[in-house]
Amino acid sequence: MHTTNALLKEKYFNRHLLWLNTNKKYKGSFQLQQIMKSLKFCISLLVLQALFNVFPTIEAVPAFCPGVFREYIGAEGKNVTFSDVPINPNIEFHFLLSFAIDYTNTKSPEPTNGDFLVYWDTDNLTPSHISSIKAKHKNVKVGMSLGGDTVNGKNATFTPTSITSWVRNAIHSITKIVKEYNLDAIDIDYEHFNADPDTFAECIGRLLYYLKQHNVVTYTSIAPYADDSVQVHYLALWRKYGHLIDYVNFQFYAYEKGTTILQFLHYFETQMYNYKGGKILVSFGTDNSGGLSPRHGFFDACSILKSRGTLHGIFIWSADDSIKDHFLYEKLSQNLLASATV
Repeated sequence: MHTTNALLKEKYFNRHLLWLNTNKKYKGSFQLQQIMKSLKFCISLLVLQALFNVFPTIEAVPAFCPGVFREYIGAEGKNVTFSDVPINPNIEFHFLLSFAIDYTNTKSPEPTNGDFLVYWDTDNLTPSHISSIKAKHKNVKVGMSLGGDTVNGKNATFTPTSITSWVRNAIHSITKIVKEYNLDAIDIDYEHFNADPDTFAECIGRLLYYLKQHNVVTYTSIAPYADDSVQVHYLALWRKYGHLIDYVNFQFYAYEKGTTILQFLHYFETQMYNYKGGKILVSFGTDNSGGLSPRHGFFDACSILKSRGTLHGIFIWSADDSIKDHFLYEKLSQNLLASATV
């Protein structure tokens, strides 16, 4: 009905425009030009109004986006395979191989200045295993995480000789591993540093830039946690190269044990402020670590975030520990993400 009225009015205005344009008194005058401009503007407004009345909810209903589920796997040598982990077909699922580290694989490891070696369970997480799980589940991507906490009992410390040489070595070694394992993503999980924040930011930022620019990987992420000496490095990286980072895998399980739902939500808001504009993924550990556990309200907190539109995804540390509970919390996490309503 609104459209019909508007079209009738448009017809009425057009008839008067024709009359004015043929009337000798007004033809070619400045006055006519101004009248015609005003009338044409009115017609445009009427047509727009009609369209909004016909389609009043075009922008009111956002598309449902279930978020991403990510799982670290292979760090603890517990013979866990990709096929052990339940995969919900209705969400995006990322495995993160843990870890590739730029240290020698010796009894007393030494830093190699960006020359990364594979340290995950290579018996059970092979290139053929990756091809198989991706063929079976089209929603699965596989990436690798760099760094981690320790290597053969020693801190896996970020120790570049220089920015240029570290980036050159990292690009070469990481590209080689990505191609061999057919990987889709890279995750940065350094937790110890023998370099200032600006050097870390430049090394990692230039690496991520190259990997994305040359389509070596599709997804990138960082895995900081609430420790001042750690955060200062990742925040320096975020400030300069945040546009290259798809996900912030924030280690909420690094907070104290017994974290409440209210505390968790406060911590989440804090990290949203720190990593402004980033997709902050919430997390818990199945290794008896800290933070808000599933048994004490984690999924309730996720439901609150989901209702606010800020639940971008969940990740778990790690599949190696979850196998003892038959991946119960992996199933619950994915079901929550896949559900359209809270």
